[in-house]
Amino acid sequence: MIDKRVPNAEDALRDLKEGSSILVGGFGVSGMPEHLLRALLQKGTKGLTLISNNPGTDQHGIAPLMKAGMVRKMILSYGGFSKTFEEISLKGSVELEWVPQGTLAERIRAGGAGVGGFYTPTGYGTMVAEGKETRQFDGKWQILELPIRADFSLIKAFRGDPYGNLLFRKTARGFLVSLLAEINGVIIGQRKQVEAGRFQHSGRACGKRELKGVGRGSRRAENYGPLQIPNDDIILPQEI
Repeated sequence: MIDKRVPNAEDALRDLKEGSSILVGGFGVSGMPEHLLRALLQKGTKGLTLISNNPGTDQHGIAPLMKAGMVRKMILSYGGFSKTFEEISLKGSVELEWVPQGTLAERIRAGGAGVGGFYTPTGYGTMVAEGKETRQFDGKWQILELPIRADFSLIKAFRGDPYGNLLFRKTARGFLVSLLAEINGVIIGQRKQVEAGRFQHSGRACGKRELKGVGRGSRRAENYGPLQIPNDDIILPQEI
């Protein structure tokens, strides 16, 4: 088996180029790949399209990348509690595509599964449906939604081994399993590394050939809005 570990975040992100599209894990602040996002901020790559449930807070997550002028477009379902995001959105300096949360999760899953599109009643009769094909099924109008595919996925795992087997914990699992299906490249940050073969069967996720790599980061408290949440991220992968 191929050892997919890399020494640092810079190596993990080295293939990210201007104009890349990136799926970013996290449900609220749970499972947000904070180390990877900080490394991306330091890298300074411009013209990014980011797809995530939310932008994070003023100091953490995607919002700092927006403030630095690195983001061209964001696809999201929730604006969160970031004043930075609010100010940038109102200025119109970043293109925003708002997607209902369940639809966002399914569009990401469809992209990884190779599905060409799907119909959903969510959003019919609202601005969500504008410009989209609609059809009626069993007397109910539905909207055609297209899959989301990206160049990379940035993911945080609770546990991982050197070969890309991963364990996700509780709420953080939400969007993360779908992001693993990204066919071009998956970059993993993890809280703790374990030896191969140590996962219980119920906690195992696939080790993909497309996985760029895995690495281990530090644990420390980060201030996310009104809560103190431990930053359990880890850092990242290389080309294999």
